[in-house]
Amino acid sequence: MSEVRNRAEEAKGRAKEAAGALADDDDLEREGKLDQAAAAVRDEADAAKDKVDDAIDSVKEKLRQD
Repeated sequence: MSEVRNRAEEAKGRAKEAAGALADDDDLEREGKLDQAAAAVRDEADAAKDKVDDAIDSVKEKLRQD
């Protein structure tokens, strides 16, 4: 679900950036870039969380085997 949210936030940011560029609105353009950056940070955080979860599962599995 968070991946869908991130994609939506990225798309919203691209739209704002484009609208800002067309309207010569620097604030809207910056806001769009910020939305895109926030989505990218969330993507990286989600990926890191997935790696940690995988590592925890691996350790749990090894402990069960002992």
